[in-house]
Amino acid sequence: MRTTSIEGALGPLLVFLLAAFFCVSVSAQDAPPDEVLFTGVRIFDGSSETLSDSTDVLVQGNTIAAIGAGAKASGEGAIVIDGRGRTLMPGLIDNHVHMMFNSLSPAQMLEPDMGLEKVMQLSAGQARAMLLRGFTAVRDVGGPSFELKRLIDSGRVMGPRIWPSGPMISQTSGHADLRLPDEPSRRFTGKIPRAEQVWASVIADGRAEVLTAVRENLRFGASQIKIAAGGGTSSEYDPLDVTQYTLDEMKAAVDAASDWNTYVTVHAYHPKSVRRAIEAGVKVIEHGNLLDEDTLKLMAEKGVWLSGQMLVESTEAMDPKRREKRKPVIEGQKRVWPLAKRLGVKLAWGTDFLFEPDLNEQQNAYLLRLKPYFTPAELLRLATHDNAQLLALSGPRTPYEGRLGVVEEGALADLILVEGDPLADIDLIADPQRNFAVIMKDGRIVKGAP
Repeated sequence: MRTTSIEGALGPLLVFLLAAFFCVSVSAQDAPPDEVLFTGVRIFDGSSETLSDSTDVLVQGNTIAAIGAGAKASGEGAIVIDGRGRTLMPGLIDNHVHMMFNSLSPAQMLEPDMGLEKVMQLSAGQARAMLLRGFTAVRDVGGPSFELKRLIDSGRVMGPRIWPSGPMISQTSGHADLRLPDEPSRRFTGKIPRAEQVWASVIADGRAEVLTAVRENLRFGASQIKIAAGGGTSSEYDPLDVTQYTLDEMKAAVDAASDWNTYVTVHAYHPKSVRRAIEAGVKVIEHGNLLDEDTLKLMAEKGVWLSGQMLVESTEAMDPKRREKRKPVIEGQKRVWPLAKRLGVKLAWGTDFLFEPDLNEQQNAYLLRLKPYFTPAELLRLATHDNAQLLALSGPRTPYEGRLGVVEEGALADLILVEGDPLADIDLIADPQRNFAVIMKDGRIVKGAP
């Protein structure tokens, strides 16, 4: 793998156009206002079952400085937002996204002119829309999102905080073996597949190659590592029931990540692949829809996280073969979510939209698909406090210092002011355009009051 700066890859003109189109200006994003005071708000703090009484919240710089009667602005230039009894809650967190690939359809991926420039343009637009839906932080679990993250962090593009994994690492014939049918193996021909050229994924076989692939991702700024440990539904070559990577190969990934004081998460659905991952020292399982009770008990005992989704059966854009392959996964998720909750497994939530850009607008609504299994307070906790706890597993590799997922003094000021009480009417979350009056990320107001 190689890296180039965004300016070198896209050219200064495109960077300027991205900044002009998706952001007010670079200078306007340099620093948050000195003080923002929310008055008369009721707080969902990220974990409580009820809202607070009416109170005030002072934001100074990018952190919550004070809550309560003592929360007073000291400067004349402070922004004051009249809460009028509305709900102030933490920004939403999506723990399973693909920032570069939720913007592209399969047909677009195969277009001859679909290079980095075009991918970046599409992804920047989706990043901005995601932030304006109230998602102030995401964990990217596969794809070349490093440069997009840099653009967002520098203020040149609007978007959420990103915890990047880099390209998903896969064995030959694994879930992230994204070669076209006529593309031969790099090992035998020396030809780098197109997917690897754009950092969509990396094929690594054997302990030595896995070590190199993990270390390359860490070198470029990965906050955690994602590998494929079992079959998938959106991949071409691997049946759903297969197990991927030997124990030694998985341990290699865990060894390299733990040496950098971070963790490995794996794509896996069924017990055999998950048990192997647990034995190797993996800390997070993505999906897990086909898990049995004994394996879930083992996860609870070992403190291994289950990062789950609640997917729809099919969409108009879905290939019929993929729709058929997904059937056991769709059935399994209805059983796994309540069972994992009952057994005390650490739970996180994400959407996992991939190659279907039209789905992105439903990001908020997908959280509400879990309503049969969680109370409104539990749902909000899942998408704020709990997801933030999973992000914190990156330890010193976390890209942003400070606490997220809570409304507490000293926490980072990623906040949403909601029209109404989402604990009484959780459906408010599904319409952010209408119901999110103010969205703040890192102390900056990105929607709402000036």
